[in-house]
Amino acid sequence: MKEAMASEEIVIKIENLCKRFGNNEVLKGFNMVLKKGENLVVMGKSGSGKSVMIKCLVGLIGPDSGIIEVLGKEIDQLDQMELDELRSDIGFLFQGSALYDSMTVRENLEFPMRRHRKKFEGTTDTLPLVREALENVGLAHTMDLMPAELSGGMKRRVALARAIILKPKLILYDEPTSGLDPITAKEIIELMRSIQKKYGTSALIITHDVDCARVISERMILLVEGVNYAEGTYEELIRSQDPKVNAFFKK
Repeated sequence: MKEAMASEEIVIKIENLCKRFGNNEVLKGFNMVLKKGENLVVMGKSGSGKSVMIKCLVGLIGPDSGIIEVLGKEIDQLDQMELDELRSDIGFLFQGSALYDSMTVRENLEFPMRRHRKKFEGTTDTLPLVREALENVGLAHTMDLMPAELSGGMKRRVALARAIILKPKLILYDEPTSGLDPITAKEIIELMRSIQKKYGTSALIITHDVDCARVISERMILLVEGVNYAEGTYEELIRSQDPKVNAFFKK
């Protein structure tokens, strides 16, 4: 019973993940555990393997070796239908927001609902769900606007609304504050915290923004040369005497 309970508390488990592209060995035995309800930040320099790890995590690319379990399911054991079903429990906030320019804000939010129709069987009117998601980010009035009519910060908030419209158990944030001014970045971080509190989501946050990591993280992993080089709370890591760890926190 205790083992079953412990496994239910683990949202993501990665063991000895390895991935190379030609002669470039990107991940060299990466390990990670994300617990239920936790905000975990992964920091790494450009080219350190953060994006590769995320793509392996959701089944977009296959690892060379290692084990990846998400919400209790081993990724490489799933067929396409099972993988799509798993993805319906995962919200994504992409770097740069990745809104569809030819769709209104409402249509952007309805897109994942159409893609995962099974989750919304019996729902004939999507408007209340779209409105709720937009209200959560303070943008209900933008429903009929096009992305080109929004500021950068508003686009990021709409993308966040799209990430939560499926009521996911897990949200993956890829550089959520990248390209934003400090005030708008702070607003996005506060929204992330508000959503975690309201929906009880677990979150994996990929960022190089130290201020974001300081505010949002409950635990951090530093990805260096393809492995989880250091792990701990923000306070623990900034007190480290290791020069490779210190390099992450220098202004």
